[in-house]
Amino acid sequence: MSSRKTEDGSWKLQYRDNNNFFTSDFRLPTSDLLINNLLALMILDELYNRALNLEPLNIEEGIALYTTAPVEELMFVASRLRQRHIPGNTVGWMIDRNVNITNICFSQCSFCNFCRKKGSPDSYVTTIDEYKAKIDEMLLLGGDQLLLQGGMNPALGLSFYTDLFGNLKKLYPTLKLHALGPPEVVYLARKEHASYSKVLSSLVEAGLDSLPGAGAEILSDRVRNYVSPAKATTEEWLAVMREAHKLNLPTSATMMFGHVETTRERIEHLIKLRDLQTEKESGHYGFITFIPWPFQDDGTVLLKKFGVRSSYNGPDYIRMIALSRIMLNNIRNIQASILTVGKEIGMLSLHAGANDLGSIMIEENVVSAAGSNNRFSATEMQEIIKEAGFVPGRRNQKYEQI
Repeated sequence: MSSRKTEDGSWKLQYRDNNNFFTSDFRLPTSDLLINNLLALMILDELYNRALNLEPLNIEEGIALYTTAPVEELMFVASRLRQRHIPGNTVGWMIDRNVNITNICFSQCSFCNFCRKKGSPDSYVTTIDEYKAKIDEMLLLGGDQLLLQGGMNPALGLSFYTDLFGNLKKLYPTLKLHALGPPEVVYLARKEHASYSKVLSSLVEAGLDSLPGAGAEILSDRVRNYVSPAKATTEEWLAVMREAHKLNLPTSATMMFGHVETTRERIEHLIKLRDLQTEKESGHYGFITFIPWPFQDDGTVLLKKFGVRSSYNGPDYIRMIALSRIMLNNIRNIQASILTVGKEIGMLSLHAGANDLGSIMIEENVVSAAGSNNRFSATEMQEIIKEAGFVPGRRNQKYEQI
């Protein structure tokens, strides 16, 4: 063993092994492997500190965290960030109902078992009388919001939706409509030869209260060409949300992952959302929340025709929740999709950066058609939050406590 003094006055130790010297910058005997590991830990610590300072991490840094950081460390950092954005011990939940306007859809996405072609014997368009029955039941259960989604039915134009929203608001003045999504707006704009802003403004005037982040899947055209080629492109999806933010229409953002996307595409998705959020005007809602949920593969074309199974597993979902909190430094709320991941992973998500478990969802028809069968009552949802060590706080779509 020998030593030498460096230019800065510190000492380095050198260890001879089979006539080779191994130098330690940490004044300890070491090996090349240990040095690499120590350097990796130093890099991770730097990324953690930058994330905790709400600095935006780039794609390569996000990939490094996703692929190399221990999940328990990501959980710790994400939990601290959760407290930075949403201090306290309250976890949000809500009561609403997902009613599908129609199941006729020309998109025919390869992950969707719900849609039907025009003329199919089990195709439908929901009637006003059916809406009334569903809304009355929801009101009895304490809910006041409809999540209105469905297929892109070629027979339904903008006037159909404005008439529907207007009629529902006349019948139920306090009803909240969280409805449609960017793909529907893109489709209606093409059909009506109108701008996204014009379509959105017409819908808002008719009674639209907020716009879901539906149809995001993965914001990569490579992926979208595979799983939803007839839907809005990445730039179209983002453009609709940009216009919604200009109108100060509250929106949410989503990700469906665990199919054909790469880790890089997952991180790029998050950064595209973050970049768009930076464009919103001060005081505007922008993206109120982000909800990642795993691909459900049961009976889908992706599985039957292409052999693509869901890569979902609990640890990866927790990692995704934590990375979402770390990468999305300008979106306050992260919602765990308890509907798709179930009670245990939902509870663990609350210790990995999530601050919300979403709705008890009185009715849901899309992901359930692909194998998701998790359902919870209002009492069960609150008990789950308590069991996880938090205080349940019922909220509205703007994430305001009620």
